[in-house]
Amino acid sequence: MDDRLDARRVRYFMQVVDSGSVRGAAELLGMDASAVSRAIGVLERDCGTRLLERHGRGVVPTDAGQLLASYLRRQHSQKQQLLAEFESIQKVERGHIDIVAGEGFVDWLMRHSLREFMAQHPGITVDLSVGSTDDIVRGIVDERAHIGMLFQPPRDERLRSHHSHPQPIQTLVLDNHPLARLDRPLKLDDLLPYSGATLHRSFGVRQHIEAAEISEGVRLNTLLTTSSFNAVGHFVVAGLGYALGTPFSLPGSLDTARVVALPMKNPLLSQGRVHVVSRHGRVLPPAAARLLRQIVADVGALAPSKRK
Repeated sequence: MDDRLDARRVRYFMQVVDSGSVRGAAELLGMDASAVSRAIGVLERDCGTRLLERHGRGVVPTDAGQLLASYLRRQHSQKQQLLAEFESIQKVERGHIDIVAGEGFVDWLMRHSLREFMAQHPGITVDLSVGSTDDIVRGIVDERAHIGMLFQPPRDERLRSHHSHPQPIQTLVLDNHPLARLDRPLKLDDLLPYSGATLHRSFGVRQHIEAAEISEGVRLNTLLTTSSFNAVGHFVVAGLGYALGTPFSLPGSLDTARVVALPMKNPLLSQGRVHVVSRHGRVLPPAAARLLRQIVADVGALAPSKRK
């Protein structure tokens, strides 16, 4: 508010306008009428114009007074609206949440946490972005997203993990694939005669696979390289070959009844974990904090690796 519009004096002014007289306003304010009159006089001097004029036994605002009264009413209305919006946010009735997740988690989010949350809070908007591990980390660190869900993020002190559980990488194939007949944990060497699908290097799953390749001294035969978990799932379901991944990441829209997940012998492929993260030190808005708690509870019930 402009320094000329002293809060106490404009309150007296508005009470006079509403009451229609200085005396009536003074009674409501519990003040002496002369004190109210002096305060109005100071306000008029500060504004450089008359704000009130006599009308019968009372007073009415001048043209300038009407402008000031209209301004003050708008300001009061905007203040009340702002406070109401603050209250709605605190009650998780309104707000906006930005989520960034690996594609393999989108189907699960829309079937569980997000579906339930959005049904319960129709006034809250959600932006769900899909990205690689690197994309998700950048989105969280740069505070472009409130919540991230991803496979094995890099060690970064700027990330806060609210939940994690083991998510071993397994060989996904159809049940009639030759690999499915091997009654033991698989070595990467077992995969060499067959074609496979894999994700780009910006994905945590691919980074784990490459570390395992180095440790075993092999290089897998990759027929399809993609940034899409959906494409990987279609590759397996179509019987084109194997994929190293997690059953959790297979799209729910695919018929995966015949897909089997075969365990791997290399311990590096068992060290991966699913994480739910936010920016370390960032205070999340109430709506985002509520959704985060729901995701953590839901994904915790899902651990270790079973899909619902």
